Amino acid sequence: MIYFKQQNQRKVQKMDKIKKLLSIRDNTLNTKYFILLVLLAYIFSVAIRYIWVYQFGGIPQFMWNHQLMINTNDGYYWAEGARDILAGFHQPHDLSPVYAPISKLTALLVKILPFSFETIILWMPSFIGSLLVIPIMLIARVFKLDILGFCAALLGGIVWSYYNRTMTGYYDTDMLTIVFPTFLLWSIIASMVENRYRYLLFIPVFIILYSWWYGSSYSLNMAMIFIVFLYVLVFERKNNLGYEIIIFMLISIMPTFWWLKIGILFLLLLAFYFKKETLSKTIIFAILGLSLIVVFFMGGLDPVVAQFKAYVLRDTYASGVVNNFQLHYFAVNKTVREAGRIPFTIFADRISGSTVTFILAVIGYLLLSLRYKAMWLALPMVGLGFLALKGGLRFTIYAVPPMALGISYLIFFISKIFNTFIYKETTLKIVKAGFISLATIAILYPNITHIIGYRVPTVFSRQEVSVLNKLKHIAGREDYVVTWWDYGYPIRYYSDVKTLIDGGKHTGQVDFPVSYALTHDQISAANIIRLDVEYTELGYKDKFNENLPQEMKHYGYKSINNFLQALKSKKFKLPKKTRNIFIYLPDRMMNIFPTINLFSNIDLSNGQELPNNFFYQTRRFASQGNILNLGRGIKIIKNKGEIQIGRQVLKINHFVVTLYNKKGELIRDIQTIDPKSPINVIYMKNYGRFIVLDKKMYNSMYIQLFVLQNYDKDLYKPVILNPLAKVYELKR
Repeated sequence: MIYFKQQNQRKVQKMDKIKKLLSIRDNTLNTKYFILLVLLAYIFSVAIRYIWVYQFGGIPQFMWNHQLMINTNDGYYWAEGARDILAGFHQPHDLSPVYAPISKLTALLVKILPFSFETIILWMPSFIGSLLVIPIMLIARVFKLDILGFCAALLGGIVWSYYNRTMTGYYDTDMLTIVFPTFLLWSIIASMVENRYRYLLFIPVFIILYSWWYGSSYSLNMAMIFIVFLYVLVFERKNNLGYEIIIFMLISIMPTFWWLKIGILFLLLLAFYFKKETLSKTIIFAILGLSLIVVFFMGGLDPVVAQFKAYVLRDTYASGVVNNFQLHYFAVNKTVREAGRIPFTIFADRISGSTVTFILAVIGYLLLSLRYKAMWLALPMVGLGFLALKGGLRFTIYAVPPMALGISYLIFFISKIFNTFIYKETTLKIVKAGFISLATIAILYPNITHIIGYRVPTVFSRQEVSVLNKLKHIAGREDYVVTWWDYGYPIRYYSDVKTLIDGGKHTGQVDFPVSYALTHDQISAANIIRLDVEYTELGYKDKFNENLPQEMKHYGYKSINNFLQALKSKKFKLPKKTRNIFIYLPDRMMNIFPTINLFSNIDLSNGQELPNNFFYQTRRFASQGNILNLGRGIKIIKNKGEIQIGRQVLKINHFVVTLYNKKGELIRDIQTIDPKSPINVIYMKNYGRFIVLDKKMYNSMYIQLFVLQNYDKDLYKPVILNPLAKVYELKR
């Protein structure tokens, strides 16, 4: 017994030595000075976000309604919801997010603030996203490290990835997606460190707000519960407050009415606070066990497993069985950049600004956690941020607050070295302040450099928006505009129409028909578009989600390939027309056309990819005598009408030159050199662009209608023919 006591004493003494070694001088400030530092960090964060406005403000092509436009596609989704809330109505099944918290908050701000709608959605990310500095500084204040927290807030508010997703114009839910969990982390740490019940009130508030604001918050909330549970078992087994925190967190994530959760939590708070001296662990454990059972009974791990499969165990193909038809589609997460793996250097840059800063931040976080054990509670945010190496760059922002605190702690810890050879107190303070200031500037520098160089344009240019605004006065609210999903949200916002796919609705089964239409012949395109629109509307009524199997069933086809073959005929009998359909073909689609092709260049019956199609475009070319060098081993031999692709030399089938005359009319000069050749060349003179493409791509609806304006007059009617974006109406 004596031996074990001695061992425990040695462990305590060892931990005390480590804490003493890792301790830095407390710098708790008077409340008013602390608030002043918070305001300075907040103003700095907002001011840095003005750089983008300074760079782009006043440039006509980025302005609409006398204001800079936003720079993220998803922002137009939430803006559509806010617009419809203010209007007081929206169309059935138009997918407008009138229920979304960000749309509701935006509509409220538009009503109470003397600014235009465009101004509010432009600046909301800057002013709301910068609130992150508050919980970062509050966490540091728990440990009596206010100056350290100020340095961490300066970095955390503008660090690479967090800036990218909360910059001016990046109107999206990210403006509060990290703020709420960081506030939650602060409330848990404060509860544990200060052992006071008043912080217990904040925990459910931030969980409920986070869950309300961000639908995918459940996994992080569950991870936070798990780490609190481990923390209590390791460090606070005898402290009832730790178990009570877990109970509060479990009740807060239950999928039930918020007012019911608030009521239960209020009653429990009264019981825990007023009966804390007499409340036995048996009763607390019973409540904890009951809470766990209820959460898991309600499917507690299902959302976590679903997200894990989506971002970590990613499949190349998505398949489904409907009415005995099993179709295998191409999975969208293979083409979404933010869901893909990223190199370590980019990963480190996004979290801390540079690889060196990131490595130092990790070291600093570990030292900070050894000194203040409550910082281990930040591990879920750190872990989710580090998941970016596997799950995609979108996760890096979660690690920003802990790593900002980590690098700041390391700076202050290193500054202790001056204590060993500077003995005069005044001199020591000046030297340490100078070192901390220079070190803070050093870690801020790469992030500010990134911000200055991060010149993200607006989603659309003024000319493109003018096309959509014109379309708004042509199309009705029940009409559909068919285009690729990248442009779905802006089209719905500016033209007030319906779309088939958008930034949130782009699974393999809904992408296939649109991809097929854009990359196949005009007849197939017209037929599949009409089918997809009419069956989409029918699906809302008959409650089915996958159109192709329903279409096959109704038309009596058991083979998807036979069904698609039938669509090549003008005689194919289409369903009754219930609304108009417009096709939006922008010039910017040219850059992603090969990616669009991936979604339909597949045998749906077995998921096998079809032979790759050849498509190459370039604006970089050079004439070298008889040779026109297009780059990447592709050369046109002028006098022979041949093209060299790598080591292969082929005759050119069609050589086309397009040019807009002074009246804005498209002139086509088409030369047929060898009709049997599989390769065509198009020179878009006004665009300064060469396109080299095979027969399928050349005959595709997008190339024929946008590039060549060679449309089937029985199927399509030109509505808007702008060089940047063209709109056709489907006549069938």
